[in-house]
Amino acid sequence: MSDAAPQDDSARAQKPASAPVIARHEAVLNELPFSDTRDFDEARRGFLGTIDQATISSAQGRTVWSLAPYEFLAEEKAPATVDPSLWRQSRLNMNHGLFEVVPGVYQVRGLDIANMTLIEGDSGVIVVDTLTSIEGARAAMQLYVQHRGARPVVAVIFTHTHTDHWGGARGVLDDDTLARGNVPIIAPDLFMEHAVSENIIAGPAMLRRAQYQFGPLLAKGPRGQVDCGLGKSMAVGSVSLLRPTDLIKATGDTRTIDGVDFEFQMAPNSEAPAEMHFYIPRYKVLNLAENCTHNFHNLLPFRGADVRDALAWSKYLGEALLLWGGKAEAMCGQHHWPVWGTERIDAMIRQQRDLYKFAHDQTLRLMNHGLTASEIAETIRLPKSLDGAWHARGYYGHIRHNVKAIYQKYLGWYDANPANLDPLPPTEAGRKYVEYMGGAEALLSRARADFERGEFRFVAQALSHLVFAEPDNQDGRLLLADTFEQLGYQSESATWRNAYLFGAQELRHGMPSLPGRPAMPRETLAALKTSQLWDVLGVRLNGPKAEGKRIVLNWSFTDTDERYVLTLENCALTYVEGAQADKPDAGFALPRSLFDEVIAKQTSFPEAVMAGKIKVSGNAMKLAELMALMDEFPRMFEIVEPKRTQVS
Repeated sequence: MSDAAPQDDSARAQKPASAPVIARHEAVLNELPFSDTRDFDEARRGFLGTIDQATISSAQGRTVWSLAPYEFLAEEKAPATVDPSLWRQSRLNMNHGLFEVVPGVYQVRGLDIANMTLIEGDSGVIVVDTLTSIEGARAAMQLYVQHRGARPVVAVIFTHTHTDHWGGARGVLDDDTLARGNVPIIAPDLFMEHAVSENIIAGPAMLRRAQYQFGPLLAKGPRGQVDCGLGKSMAVGSVSLLRPTDLIKATGDTRTIDGVDFEFQMAPNSEAPAEMHFYIPRYKVLNLAENCTHNFHNLLPFRGADVRDALAWSKYLGEALLLWGGKAEAMCGQHHWPVWGTERIDAMIRQQRDLYKFAHDQTLRLMNHGLTASEIAETIRLPKSLDGAWHARGYYGHIRHNVKAIYQKYLGWYDANPANLDPLPPTEAGRKYVEYMGGAEALLSRARADFERGEFRFVAQALSHLVFAEPDNQDGRLLLADTFEQLGYQSESATWRNAYLFGAQELRHGMPSLPGRPAMPRETLAALKTSQLWDVLGVRLNGPKAEGKRIVLNWSFTDTDERYVLTLENCALTYVEGAQADKPDAGFALPRSLFDEVIAKQTSFPEAVMAGKIKVSGNAMKLAELMALMDEFPRMFEIVEPKRTQVS
């Protein structure tokens, strides 16, 4: 075993691109149409002004967004450590500021990973999507006012349920405007249900995995994070959620807002579980939200989510063509830059439609021939007409992992080979693989030879077994880090690059030390249904600790007129809505708003009881007994090495 620490830090340092990676990049330069620079012209078209280096700060002076760290992207030629196609996309995503789409329709781009679209009506402005942070939204609105003059916000539209499209809402609508309640907030049907639930129950795991997807803890630079495909990165400011006042429920629904007609199309279970498109006849502008952007999107993000429906996605784009093909003279989305001209718009929609349809149908075809997910990923190739279209490249999603998502949607994780039905977990399997290969030194010797030949994919698999078998084997850890790094350098997908490079960083330096996760904001808690709160509590219950226990609690929320029975038995926490148990262990009557304050840690349950804000009957200690059975989830946990803490 070679577990001695290196004599100096050189082994832990980032490495240059290897000869096989450089050769791969040369091939990319010859394969793709780099002479087509139309995207660069369109990404700059209509520019009106911007904020210096797109830098936005919080009231406390903390930077919540800035493109200053990405100045290295000013170089036109890609360095050896970045795929040339990804470099191109990363440079396109550097355009920032206020842009005119057509007179009367404007976009703020580059102040967040997402865009804000502003549509001028007869007397005010309609804001479409409010970015991730309150600070970013305020800066975007100030930039708009600076160049277009002050106009009242007459409506807000949320195109879909992801946080980067609604998190900054309170930066667009101030408290006085909200109190008057005369500004409609329009969203697709079931917006609230999905906006607050999609990442709640599995949120702790998703947030950790998102570090690999977006690379926020990587240094920005040619050997680090360069982009996310959809945009540069995620903003880190304050987030708020406003409840919609008007839901769009069917394709063909229309609204007239401040004299401007909108035609809506529903697109649920596409890029988001609740999403919609719209067309504005006055301006001949089409907005397809996040379903027709300048990359092949994700069907299953690395952070985790429900698998997205590629077939439905394709059908929505086909329906959009039927509804508005030949009508729209400009098309803008809520990421990236617009396109202009009916022919170009229709061609892009057709190609995007066929991109998702091809991926779906060919995955199913090969699946029905008996190929497994990994075999399909190795076999499938996009047709030349799509492979050569810049907007179909896999900067965010990628054909090789999107087909695996489609396979999972239909057949699940199991490939039907009994050898994979109940495999050993990584640590135990790693020990056996290392043993079968003749020990750590024999494995390392073979891995070094394959590394020099550029066989990085298998080297990564083999060395991962070694790291899980012997996590303190420094030679194995550092060679795996070097391997991940080369895989990152050669990745066209920004998310793949981020995942590989962050894995390399953690192998070399360990997990970053981050402060504990803050309590869930009260505004978010208020948006959750009470049943969703019970679901979250159920996930936190440590089943083994609850062995043999039975607790029944009655809950009555005085401000919402809700009643629940919460029951712990058989090591599971269940609830019944609209009922009360005849003989509970305890009962609690309180406002739901106070319950939110307790969960948000603005007060404690005992404090509220002592203040007379909660009426208690029975044995109140039963609640304390139940809460003692709850796990606190860590913000960080090991991913590229074995778990250091035993979980039961």
